[in-house]
Amino acid sequence: MTHTVSVIIPAYNEEACLPRCLKSIADLDWPKTHLEVIIIDNGSIDSTCDIARASGAIVLQDDTKNVSGLRNLGAEHARGDILAFVDADCVVSPDWVACAARYFEDDTVAAWGSAPKIPENATWVQNTWFIVRQKKTHVADVDWLESMNLFVAKKVFMKAGGFDESLETCEDVDFSYRVSAYGKIVSDRSIKVVHLGEAATMAEFFKKELWRGRSSFSGVFAHGISFKELPSLAVPVYFGIFLPACLIFLMFHLTAATGWMVLAAACFPLLPALYKLRGKKTDLTQKLQLTVLLYLYFTARTMAVVFLKKHD
Repeated sequence: MTHTVSVIIPAYNEEACLPRCLKSIADLDWPKTHLEVIIIDNGSIDSTCDIARASGAIVLQDDTKNVSGLRNLGAEHARGDILAFVDADCVVSPDWVACAARYFEDDTVAAWGSAPKIPENATWVQNTWFIVRQKKTHVADVDWLESMNLFVAKKVFMKAGGFDESLETCEDVDFSYRVSAYGKIVSDRSIKVVHLGEAATMAEFFKKELWRGRSSFSGVFAHGISFKELPSLAVPVYFGIFLPACLIFLMFHLTAATGWMVLAAACFPLLPALYKLRGKKTDLTQKLQLTVLLYLYFTARTMAVVFLKKHD
């Protein structure tokens, strides 16, 4: 049985990247009669819609929705029984759908995909952070998948309630936790997508993590607390309350012992992250670079909560 796949792409002013994305989809090794492309435009003022229509894609427009709402709108109009979510600044491999097809009729799997790969000319920031995101094995059961490379049967997507439109970010984490009630979530490296828009500099990395962190706590109210979420949820508390309290204590009790204790407390959050690197080939330089990015991550996620509170 050949399944019909609906590729759903949210977009806003993507004229620079969208042509490469659509070209890669046009080159897919999958019957064109069983493939549709749906672009959900968020009110672009460039040539995004013209590019999409010229490629033969279905174009839906709604400038009132966030990215969750755009994806849900695409799913609602999709005629395919398989939904494939990808972002406009991504390029899919020719066998993207063919490799994903091995799970189309596996009722034990609710969602599948893999961590998007980085461009060939990746910066040290992209290379280093990908070490964290990349799974150790070719195929693995995971807790969540990024929505820029995510497959799910339409019937399962609807049962799970789609993406939560109250979340500005982290909607893929929330969706994954909820859809896991219907089967496993599988990461398979053969389902390849390259993300051209991955943060390339420290400034871009900080800005993206600041943005992503804004919905971390909101997601908990949507899907409930997951034990594996606790470390990321604890970051703002640890760096926003506990460490400042330690520094204040140090100011009034300045001794060698308290100094070492505060230093140990500041370094402690690195341990779980570095422990996850076991089995992955990394040298000293990469570990040092990862340390820098982790502290940027910790700072951004802490500031995200303060920023959110300020605007609530």
